[in-house]
Amino acid sequence: MHRFALIGAAGYIAPRHMKAIHEVGGDLVAAMDVNDSVGILDSHFPDARFFTEFEQFDAHNDTERRAGRGLDYTAIASPNYLHDAHMRYALRAGTEAICEKPLVLETDQIDGLLALESETGQKVNTILQLRLHKAIIDLRERVKSETSDTKHDVDLTYITSRGNWYLQSWKGAPQKSGGIATNIGVHFYDMLHFVYGKLQRNIVHLNTPTKAAGYLEYERARVRWFLSLDVNDVPEEERAQGKRTFRAITASGENIEFSDGFTDLHTRSYEEILKGKGFGLEENRVAIDTVSTIRNAPIEQSRDDMHPFLKRTL
Repeated sequence: MHRFALIGAAGYIAPRHMKAIHEVGGDLVAAMDVNDSVGILDSHFPDARFFTEFEQFDAHNDTERRAGRGLDYTAIASPNYLHDAHMRYALRAGTEAICEKPLVLETDQIDGLLALESETGQKVNTILQLRLHKAIIDLRERVKSETSDTKHDVDLTYITSRGNWYLQSWKGAPQKSGGIATNIGVHFYDMLHFVYGKLQRNIVHLNTPTKAAGYLEYERARVRWFLSLDVNDVPEEERAQGKRTFRAITASGENIEFSDGFTDLHTRSYEEILKGKGFGLEENRVAIDTVSTIRNAPIEQSRDDMHPFLKRTL
């Protein structure tokens, strides 16, 4: 049985990691979070040791290692800006890391982690769950099988409403979350690169704390994208049904349906990691380059390649 630790046990995404560890037959033996609202641990791992101070978490794991009960994996679901430090800790502690997205905030952090992998002999595994979604894999195979060099016209729309709390949390601080494109968009940008190839252009039309939009061009696609935390951006018909989230990807007029199957993708990710087939650091480079550029790019006002949801707000 593989032994796991979890950093960030009180966060939104932590239950998916706990469920995945349980479903692959692992044992979560230690968990850490500065917040103590972690009753979810009782659902799968009531015997896990829990710490609110990192130093005590570190000391416990070191004592266990010296007693021959070391960890195999450290899962990281902490705030985005701490991912780099927590992955470094995991590697130096003699474990593999399993890190939530976004992997890091800046591309040069990937290079530092690659060097540390070489030094320690340990590996960073990352959660890029859309690469394991059947609908996305099928789409990628269709694009790869095409003989024409024609680029697909793609619209990516993701609206996930958040209350006032969001901007008061670390997620609303760009220096900690990376901003909205990083926090809620990075796995979509990775998916676009995975399906459509090399990124060629990156233009930003809007970048605010609650919404962002722009244009990306890949080898095989021209992509207009729109992300929002504002419920008023959800289409009226959807809002009338009480829906607060809207997610859509269309490629050359065809709707790419991938709403189903999300809940099991963390478990699928863990299954691949335990087989030695987890996504590594380099697989993240293009997506991290993309969000870093978006964060720092000037705003352009060209309407020709602007997302329709943004056009209607101007």
